[in-house]
Amino acid sequence: MAKREQWGTRTGFVLAAVGSAIGLGNIWRFPYMAYDNGGGAFLIPYFFALLTAGIPIIILEFGIGHKYKGSAPLTFFKIFRKWEWLGWWQVFVSFVISIYYVVVISWALNYALLALNLGWGDSPGSFFFAEFLQLSDGPMDLGGIVWPVFLAALLMWFVVWIVLFSGVKRGIELANKIFMPMLFFLLLVMLARAVTLEGAAEGISYLFQPDFSAIWDYSVWAAAYGQIFFTLSICFAIMITYSSYLPEDADINNNGMITAFINCGFSMLAGIMVFGVLGYMASQQGVALDEVVAAGVGLAFVTIPEAINLLPAAKFFGFLFFICLVFAGMSSMISISEAVCSGLMDKFGWPRKGTASILCLVGFVLSLVFMTNGGLFVLDIVDHFINNFGIVFAGLVQVILLSWFFKLDSIRQHTNAQSDFAIGKWWNFCLKVITPIVLGYMAIANLIGDIRVNYEGYDSSALLLFGWIVVVVVVLLGFAMQSLKSNWTDQA
Repeated sequence: MAKREQWGTRTGFVLAAVGSAIGLGNIWRFPYMAYDNGGGAFLIPYFFALLTAGIPIIILEFGIGHKYKGSAPLTFFKIFRKWEWLGWWQVFVSFVISIYYVVVISWALNYALLALNLGWGDSPGSFFFAEFLQLSDGPMDLGGIVWPVFLAALLMWFVVWIVLFSGVKRGIELANKIFMPMLFFLLLVMLARAVTLEGAAEGISYLFQPDFSAIWDYSVWAAAYGQIFFTLSICFAIMITYSSYLPEDADINNNGMITAFINCGFSMLAGIMVFGVLGYMASQQGVALDEVVAAGVGLAFVTIPEAINLLPAAKFFGFLFFICLVFAGMSSMISISEAVCSGLMDKFGWPRKGTASILCLVGFVLSLVFMTNGGLFVLDIVDHFINNFGIVFAGLVQVILLSWFFKLDSIRQHTNAQSDFAIGKWWNFCLKVITPIVLGYMAIANLIGDIRVNYEGYDSSALLLFGWIVVVVVVLLGFAMQSLKSNWTDQA
């Protein structure tokens, strides 16, 4: 095989890993999760989850990627050749995420332009759903293409293609050296303004006001582990791939810690910024904060535009907010796509430029379904199922296989041998006991919940088509890819 590409600098790798971890969810999911699960008290299970699951798994993935020098499928093949399918499962999860994630980024790009003249008007809710997305009656009524979304998504796919085409050092590393400093700078500018707004202190206080009774609620702990799990980009091929490009003398343990804590720090700052703005909005409208709080798409494209309309220098700060979303989204989108690209290059020996071209073309075509009038509904279903079953179950299988059916100490010894500080037996205990129990609970609870009640009340046929079938196909494709001939036979 050709010599594997490498990062140019340690800073480049850390920025790329942080760029993968920091995404749209840090800005629109974490603040609401904290608010809805005990406020300041949520930070106790949140940091416990970080220390017992997030950091152990990210060090594990950095360790195996660095030691075995391969994409997720190649890495699992080298560990035990019959585990290659798990790597492909994770790769296909990433691919599915990429084809709808890019559409959300395209919404943000459109809104950055709309912010220049507050184009969403006085009723951002009706504008977003009725005018911008021209939403249909449901997921089975796709309608036609929404052209502003199409054009922005085409541009986003083009940027991803340029970055992947250019390689690890000149493409991914360079892009993250631009995106990440800009993202942090923009966030700090907005944060500085948000905390000085009238009513901001009340909003921030509401976010961190502790409800210690929540600590005794098992669902709060599950929510904390879920947030850590999803926000760090672990268990869907990315961190294994990125660490495979590290030089031999890389400090694995330190890099893992830095990545995890920077990601969580960004979430905290984003939460303060968002709730500062929401506090101001509640103050201006003379309502309680819980009447304006929202999560996800509703927060980003309805509630925040409503708040921006009330801000001094509204157009400027509106533009900054949505450009922030674009940068956060693109850094994650690049990492997701690279995980897929690397797997294909390793398996078939394809050149990077051709692989990147095929991947982006196929990805763009498949993402068209999310650019339709019914695209938001389809996106909601696919996102729910791929996260709650694709990622969680793949993570559970990965942790169990590597912790109980593989010499876990060999990875700990590998990472300790070249790191500034060593990890101890607590790492093994977290991976063997704590993480499988929590992930197993999440997986079973999600499964039972979705079998009992149709997600968001969607029609069963839509959930079957865009949910259950997508998850099953992703797993089956993993086994199908393992059965295909490759040049890996001599590398096990």
